[in-house]
Amino acid sequence: MQAPSGIYERYRGRPILKLIEEGYYKPWERLRVSHIRGGGLHVRSQSWQVEGPLRMLFHVLDPEVARDPEHLIVYGGTGRAARSWEAFEAIVDTLMEMGPEDTLVVQSGKPVAVFRTHKMAPRVIISNAMLVPKWADWEYFRDLERRGLTMYGQMTAGCWAYIGTQGILQGTYETLAFAAEKHFPEASLEGRLVLTAGLGEMGGAQPLAVKMNGGVAIVVEVDKRMIERRIRHGYLDTWTDSIDKALDMALKAKEARKPLSIGLLGNAAEVYPEILRRGVVPDMVTDQTPAHDPLSYVPAGMSLDEAERLRDENPGEYEKRSLESMKMHVEAMVEFQRRGAVVFEYGNNLRKMAYEAGYRDAFSFPGFVQAYIRPMFEEGRGPFRYTSLTGDPGDIERLDDELIATFKDNRRLVRWVEKARRHVKFQGLPARVVWLGYGERARFGRIMNTLVKLGEIGPMWIGRDHLDTGSVASPYRETEGMKDGSDAIGDWPVLNALLNTASGATWVCFHHGGGVGIGYSIHAGIGLVLDGSDESMKRAELVLTNDPGLGVVRHADAGYEKAREVGCSRGIWMPMVGC
Repeated sequence: MQAPSGIYERYRGRPILKLIEEGYYKPWERLRVSHIRGGGLHVRSQSWQVEGPLRMLFHVLDPEVARDPEHLIVYGGTGRAARSWEAFEAIVDTLMEMGPEDTLVVQSGKPVAVFRTHKMAPRVIISNAMLVPKWADWEYFRDLERRGLTMYGQMTAGCWAYIGTQGILQGTYETLAFAAEKHFPEASLEGRLVLTAGLGEMGGAQPLAVKMNGGVAIVVEVDKRMIERRIRHGYLDTWTDSIDKALDMALKAKEARKPLSIGLLGNAAEVYPEILRRGVVPDMVTDQTPAHDPLSYVPAGMSLDEAERLRDENPGEYEKRSLESMKMHVEAMVEFQRRGAVVFEYGNNLRKMAYEAGYRDAFSFPGFVQAYIRPMFEEGRGPFRYTSLTGDPGDIERLDDELIATFKDNRRLVRWVEKARRHVKFQGLPARVVWLGYGERARFGRIMNTLVKLGEIGPMWIGRDHLDTGSVASPYRETEGMKDGSDAIGDWPVLNALLNTASGATWVCFHHGGGVGIGYSIHAGIGLVLDGSDESMKRAELVLTNDPGLGVVRHADAGYEKAREVGCSRGIWMPMVGC
């Protein structure tokens, strides 16, 4: 994908913070300029409700954030922020020119229209990769993509809501913590070895999450550049291309009960069986390779260059080899389980791909949501994210203090914030992720908007992962094994997007295929800008109440008693549930 002259040449390789500091938006000085913090920062668009999406678009493509910004790829194989560079430039130009009552409509990464709505309406609405169900598969999607008619937005890539590896870090940390509490007497990973794979933009959180839980991690990664990136960002301690050396370091650290993370350069489909052959059984085994897309998973026995050539020259053969490698990968995981390891899939559809390749025991181990996370979803708890739109790390520090003071009785949350302050290195705009529940999100949103109004922090963006309590239908991940069998019911993410639009989110996104691939999921996301105004306070109260509230309703409707209790006790009117 070639970038056009103009905007990309000015943007190439330059972090969003530098773009802000250097007055990047000067080419559009025909627009009204307002100021905050005594004139210290310029807002080049018509309002912060428009400036927020603009800055988050640049943020997700910051070289410190995105996997491959030159090709607009943010993470997840081919998850893009815009369909093409021409579309990116048109989105930027349009946001710079929009008025406070306009709404931009984006169809699979391409801006198609601006309509006059009203001030409380979303400023941007986005739909990515949606296909009529009969045609919702990778083959049909890729044909449309080649013709320039659609775009894969993953979950948060095409929603301009990705905050770097930190965005998945707390979820990974909490999943491992719940797994340790469930399976190990010491209720931690101290003195335990975790084997996993994948150091991309999602999997890159794994080594630090294991360390933060006190454990030792071996993380297999086929791309040396990803290993180097994780070491640079402080998520990984060391690396080797020797299985012997990796096992030696890991087992010594395990014996000493010393947290350590080791990147192992290799292919998981080859390394997992080899570790089995050597008789080493880790305490826990999982995986975060890009198995959701067979053309992103690197087949066994191939270098990256060889894989790239085969993908271009013969994608059918590539996919065949990829699926066969995933079968080997999962066979090894099932054998680890048989030998006593705790094994689970971390939501990349690896089991289904292995099953399609002919391995009938592929679903012998569970997915992570069904095994560990669903109790949090039942009470409306999920990944609440926020970013300083001014790029000031002090905003995040101030809010860390506020979180600890406000939710001091939530020891799990306080422990996470304290660990994140010590271990997490910001990428792009400073950000934080915390898992807050129904009621807590709205409460903290009100606090944030008040602090903006008082000038103690700058304008903030709030978002979340699409992997949340009521915003996704994904039968092999978030909605696997629902109590009433409603795994594949897709109404809930549609209702989530509609409800957030009615509630006044700054932007609303609806996507297909994120996490597990085309044909296997639909999901919705939001962006909310808090600028200290009464209007943004109203947006915060409505969106941050109704968004997780629908998740409580979704689980109460499916028969989960905790969700019914939470909903009824907090005043959600659920006519068919009995309150």
